[in-house]
Amino acid sequence: MKITLICIGKTRDRNLVDGIEKYMSRISHYISFDFVTLPDLKTTSRLSETQQKEKEGAMILGALQDSDRVILLDERGTQMTSREFAQSIDRQMNAGLKRLVFIIGGPYGFSQDVYNRADAKLSLSKMTFSHEMVRLFFVEQIYRAMTILRGEPYHHD
Repeated sequence: MKITLICIGKTRDRNLVDGIEKYMSRISHYISFDFVTLPDLKTTSRLSETQQKEKEGAMILGALQDSDRVILLDERGTQMTSREFAQSIDRQMNAGLKRLVFIIGGPYGFSQDVYNRADAKLSLSKMTFSHEMVRLFFVEQIYRAMTILRGEPYHHD
């Protein structure tokens, strides 16, 4: 199985980029992982919130394959402990899934078309974080899940 994280726009903060790269390198020892960055929209000041979500949504949908299991990182999603998240990934791997895709949307979230395509929604917290920080937090959680599944000492309950 391959895990893919799709994001809108580049991560600009160098400290966050360094952290993301560190965890991506660690993840690669366990599972195939892709970090896909879709380009920021240009001239968003002329677009309504709905128009921006629709344009971003079209890019997101274009990056998906029919067989993908798609999980949106969304504030209204299910919350899990790190162990529950690891078990969820383990179930996907054991089900023979080819690609598990997580998506971090743009500043206004997702279009209705993306919600309709999604298989599930996952929330990292009841708090709101910047989209760039969520990228780092999430790749760390994927790494943590892999160490939990291998019984390695990284995670402490």
